[in-house]
Formats: sequence, C-alpha cells, structure tokens
Amino acid sequence: MTDLIRDSLDHCVKCTICETFCPFSQVTPLFPGPKYVGPQAERYRGAGPSPDASVDYCSGCGICTQVCPHDVKIAEINSQARAQLWEDRGIPLRNQLIARPSVLGRLGTPVAPLANWVLGAKPLRAVADRVLGIHRNAPMPRFAGRTFQRWARSHRSPAADRSVVYFHACGTNYYEPGVGEMVVAVLEHNGFNVIVPPQDCCGLPLQSNGNFEAARKYVRRLVANLAPHARGGLPIVSNSTSCGLMLKREAHEILGVEDDYLKTVSEATYDLCEFLLQLHERGELRTDFRPLPLTVPYHAPCQQRGHEIGKPALDLLALIPELNVIELDADCCGIAGTYGLKREKYEISMAVGDRLFRDVRESGAAVAACDSETCRWQITHGTGVYSVHPVELLYRSYGLDWPPSAGANGA
Repeated sequence: MTDLIRDSLDHCVKCTICETFCPFSQVTPLFPGPKYVGPQAERYRGAGPSPDASVDYCSGCGICTQVCPHDVKIAEINSQARAQLWEDRGIPLRNQLIARPSVLGRLGTPVAPLANWVLGAKPLRAVADRVLGIHRNAPMPRFAGRTFQRWARSHRSPAADRSVVYFHACGTNYYEPGVGEMVVAVLEHNGFNVIVPPQDCCGLPLQSNGNFEAARKYVRRLVANLAPHARGGLPIVSNSTSCGLMLKREAHEILGVEDDYLKTVSEATYDLCEFLLQLHERGELRTDFRPLPLTVPYHAPCQQRGHEIGKPALDLLALIPELNVIELDADCCGIAGTYGLKREKYEISMAVGDRLFRDVRESGAAVAACDSETCRWQITHGTGVYSVHPVELLYRSYGLDWPPSAGANGA
C-alpha cells in the first residue's frame, strides 16, 4: 500500500458520511459499505489476509473518497485490498479477459460483423453467462470494424502554431473511432495541430480487476510513449474521463508506480472538456456555434468528478444557442467499467443506475450526454436513449463535417 493511502487510514473518525453517499451499499447487502470494508477492515487486514470477500463488491466509483471530510482514501484502500484478495485466491479467467480491452479490440476488429453477431446472439450470450460469468444482458460495445489509430495515421492536421497530444484510450480506438475524429476536428477548429502517438491500454481495467502487476506494465508502456511530447511542453488531452484519471493520479496513488515518465505525463494531462473550458476562460476558444435546438440530459460520471474540475462540459454546452441541457443529479450509472458486466453484479449495477435511467427517460429527450464511454453504453442500455460524449454536440454546433466519416460509433 502506498504511503499516501496508508497514512490516510487513521484519519477516519467513523462519521459514516461515505456510507450515506455510497450508491452500491444502498442496493445490496453484499457490500456492507465503504467504511466497513475500507478503513475499518483494513486495520484487521494489516495483520494478514482477510477472508472477507465483500470488498470485491466495491465498484471503485470513488464517491466515498470524494465526500470524505477527512481526506481518507477509501476507494483507493478498497482497490488495493481487492488486489490482495485476488492475489491470494487467483484472478478468475473472466476477470482476466474483460480487463484487456486492447487485446479484445485487436482480436475483434478484423472480424467485427461476426464478433458483433456473437455478442448479440442470445443463445451464445447465455453460454457466456454460464461458462464465463458475463451476464447475458450486460451492455457490450460493438466493434467498429476499424480503429481510430488507423484513421489517425492517414490524417494530417493542418499547420498550426499550437499543438496538442491526444490520448484516445481503447473505447475510442476500437468501438467509437468517430468520437475520436470529432475530438480531432474540434481541436483543429480551435487552431491546434493534433498529435496522436502510438498507444495502448492504460491498465485501468486490470487495476479494477485486481491485476496490479499487469496494470503497471501497461501504464509504464503508455507513459513512455507520451512522455517525450509532455517533456516538450505539449498538453495531453483525453476524452475518456476514467483513463485520463488513471494517468493523472490513480497509477501513482493506487498502483504505486514511481516513474519519471508518469510524473511528467500526469502533470501534462487534461480531460478534454477541462482543456476546452480553460481555452474559453482565456478567450481562446472559438465560439462560432450554430443553434442546436435539442433537449439533452447530462450525467457527470463518477470518474469525471474524481478529476476535481467541476463539470466543465456543462459550461461548454451552455455556449451553444438553443441547446437545453438538463443537469442530472443521480450519483452513478452503476456500470463502473467492467463491474456491471459480471453475472453476480449485473443486477446490482442496474439497481444503482435505476434513478438515472428514470431521469433520462422522463426528460423525453432523444439523446443524452456523458463524458465516459462505458457510462454512455450503460445509459443507452438502461434507457434506450442514445448517449453521446459532449464533444459530439460541440462538433455538430460548430457545423463541422457531420456526420464524421463513419458516425460516432464507427459503424
């Protein structure tokens, strides 16, 4: 356990604020709450391995850490305890598979029609449910059949006085390459040359599934590719809030990675909406937005709030004429990356997201907005309402080439 997290343990005064805000302990007795499995249980785990597996029902959403008045790193304590649990017991095959999105992406992309048919076939999903433990109804993304990286290699940004580095993450690369194209177009529209270095998974799914050793290898490879640009003074932006947070702090705080490359990249990394809003605050963002007469409910995902940057997407979307954005106050959609894909956790995931789903449906909107890709897939799954990254609304309002070459999902 890193010193930063371990030192926070004794600041817990058992005020139970984290228990009050935890969306998962409120819907299942299998997770007794962040205080119990976090600071309280950690005092006993310090004497040896804990037989209590309830920590595996922590989603890692981070809400407990965000609301703690004494800065106890509760979610981080739980994440490290879960890793110890699976180190002692052995990580299940299912958890090993779903924690490697770049491997799955490379396998699925060349055979996308077949892979997507398999993922949608109820009999085969039932088999995967029984054999692998992936719930038959869990929201599985569709392979785009092409990658964003392939598009980026053939794309040439126009000459510009400013450059920015784009960390697109696996979701964009294999499932939503159109989102990546829109990110590039919006940045170019604002006068940036966009650099897309070769990149792989950040290791977050492996971290969430307790495989810290493999996660460290992934994040070290990634930051080694990004660091030369950051050392040259270039900002790094990411449209994936969870993967961006991994680079900003989780790789260091949770995985304990002590790496000069990581430190350099961490200091240069911005969430996409955070970066664009800072441009606006400096008077550098182009505001030639066209009216977009839509009503759009907006959900700020848990990991986005972990950046501690407010909700920059709301400020950006407020610049678009005739766009009516409804800020939703539900805490969590329930998916938590790979958590809601698992057979024993799917119903918990859906119960956590129920309030959000109701709010989206009751808005009557045809489209919703959310910064996180897995949360968008969950919202669409739970509501039937198409969910987009806020950058898609900016892209459309700028009047850029709509739709991008193959649509937001690359299909």
